[in-house]
Amino acid sequence: MATKAKKPLVEVDKLTKAQAKVELKRLALEISLHDERYYQKDAPTISDAEYDALRRRSDAIEARFPDLVSSESPSQKIGAQPSRAFAKAQHAVPMLSLGNAFSDEDVTDFVERVRRFLKLDEVPAIVAEPKIDGLSLSLRYVEGALVTAATRGDGYVGEDVTENVRTIHDVPHRLKGRHVPAVCEVRGEVYMLREDFLKLNRKQEEAGETVFANPRNSAAGSLRQKNVAITASRPLKFFAYAWGEMSDMPEDTQFGMVKWLDRAGFVVNPLMTLCTDVDDLLDYYRKVGEQRARLPYDIDGVVYKVDRLDWQNRLGFVSRSPRWAIAHKFAAEQATTVLNDIEIQVGRTGALTPVAKLAPVTVGGVVVQNATLHNEDYIKGIGSDGEPIRDGVDIRIGDTVVIQRAGDVIPQIVSVVTDRRPKSARPYHFPTICPACGSHAVREADPKTGREDSVRRCTNTLACPAQAKERLKHFVARNAFDIDGLGDRQIEEFFQDGLVMKPVDVFTLQRRDARAVKKLADREGYGEVSVRNLFAAIDARRTIPLHRFIFALGIRHIGEGNAKLLARHYGNVQVFRAAMLAASKDEESDAYRELNGIEGVGPIVASAIVAFFAEPHSIRAMDDLLDEITVQDTEKARTDSPVAGKVVVFTGSLEKFTREEAKATAERLGAKTSGSVSKKTDYVVAGPGAGSKLADAQKLGVTVLTEDEWLALTGG
Repeated sequence: MATKAKKPLVEVDKLTKAQAKVELKRLALEISLHDERYYQKDAPTISDAEYDALRRRSDAIEARFPDLVSSESPSQKIGAQPSRAFAKAQHAVPMLSLGNAFSDEDVTDFVERVRRFLKLDEVPAIVAEPKIDGLSLSLRYVEGALVTAATRGDGYVGEDVTENVRTIHDVPHRLKGRHVPAVCEVRGEVYMLREDFLKLNRKQEEAGETVFANPRNSAAGSLRQKNVAITASRPLKFFAYAWGEMSDMPEDTQFGMVKWLDRAGFVVNPLMTLCTDVDDLLDYYRKVGEQRARLPYDIDGVVYKVDRLDWQNRLGFVSRSPRWAIAHKFAAEQATTVLNDIEIQVGRTGALTPVAKLAPVTVGGVVVQNATLHNEDYIKGIGSDGEPIRDGVDIRIGDTVVIQRAGDVIPQIVSVVTDRRPKSARPYHFPTICPACGSHAVREADPKTGREDSVRRCTNTLACPAQAKERLKHFVARNAFDIDGLGDRQIEEFFQDGLVMKPVDVFTLQRRDARAVKKLADREGYGEVSVRNLFAAIDARRTIPLHRFIFALGIRHIGEGNAKLLARHYGNVQVFRAAMLAASKDEESDAYRELNGIEGVGPIVASAIVAFFAEPHSIRAMDDLLDEITVQDTEKARTDSPVAGKVVVFTGSLEKFTREEAKATAERLGAKTSGSVSKKTDYVVAGPGAGSKLADAQKLGVTVLTEDEWLALTGG
């Protein structure tokens, strides 16, 4: 049975005890799942901000109902159980995690709690340091020699990764100095420089292997390898900043101990400093936040620690966190970086799109190097409605900018830090000439309103090489012909060398290669096997559904949705071709009125289709292609199914079918699929790990189905 989506979460202060008990169990299960994905699998499925929100809600409920706290409560646990892939290593002193501060007020409260607990008249000295976004590690030395290295695990038992750690240059095998404690546990963070992360990902991609989402995941994945040689080949680094068991303390302060770690042979963070009041802490937080983009490694906040060790001991611990330390997290999904350049990309429809080339920075768990600048008005500080955006501040090369990323949305610049604008920065002049072919690039005017289009386009539709190349990339893309082994890089190479210049060339490549003096297999990076696989992949796509064929043509305004609408309406490729030719010859014709009357198409899409079919070049290209392939007729959508006419959104990690299979089934049954949740959405089908779309559904009261409920509803 379909179940109605949950109502918005009840505020903590309005929960009954019974509701609180159920909610705590739900939160414990969800948090445990995310801990496993983060700590064991190095593959988190939600942002740090979303995870922190879950924990804050759990903590708030426990604070209101302390008798509901149990051994299974997230507040009583640290990290996740160690993986079975490695031997276990017991921590002599637990590796606890830190409490979090999210505002200036939280930091002030922390300092005041410390002062009151210690009965001090003044704020104690506090060490401030960047919070490295990496993998926590504990190193055990006996008589100065490294004997064990272990991950955090659940805080009490971690994974024994000793042999892997011995390959990390920053980890000394033997400690330096005369006064080394007999037993010494040094703790810190394994991480990877952004530059090294990007290089590693390029190598992984070229080799067809796993590409990491961010430096933290790449560092964790590289360290937790069963093959030590793989770890040794990865550029891992280590910052030391804490300790566990110590048979003797070389210093009596946090700051002094860090200096001792430096003398003992460890790398310590040079940005670590000593603060004497709350204002110092907050100034440090803001300064580090401003430097964040320029640092070569990722940080996600700042850590504050009471300096005197005897006071740390007096303060002790509460639950899973020390009272003497706290992490001040940066705001999620935004970061500050430097705009190094603006590049113009020419798309398949001739659109000149400006792209910001940024100093690499991590936003929302993903390393960002590029951000969309939309169009020339956006750069000038003008919105689509003609009104100022960013208070009318323009964007210039060299600017320090704030970028934002949410979900899978392409990062964009949301503001400019004007007080850090360099004197060399000058207003950006958008090109009026296509950088690819030298033709004029113009902003078309709407014939009805006279309003200028926000996009500037190259006027050389037929001969612009950039447009031709981008159309080919679109043609072989995943939702079009989806030819394995023929991606953007191969299209770039083949186009440059004249091997594939138009769509039909893809399907004649094997015949032409057989006649060629220089074979494809003789090219660098190719061989007999790879070429054979490529030709097999091409042959496998000689039959294609009508909607994918229409989408692959690359007609302006024809996305997947409109392609499906057209395919369902016309059903057959020859019927579609004849109708479009008739419509292109006369906008007063029945054919044009039929096209314009298809629900969801409208005049803009109809005009784009007519413009495409009015070009003899387009017709020849399509007919040449049809000589090489077979286009499957489209099955008419059902009107009698339980979901006919309904709007459906699929989200989460679907386990019983792929996202594409789910959408295809829904559309065959007469439903409409969407990528976002709105008031018009009828059903959200949620798999494990569903995030923001599930939350939107709950907020709007949309019916949420499990995969099993969806299959039951549709008879699957």
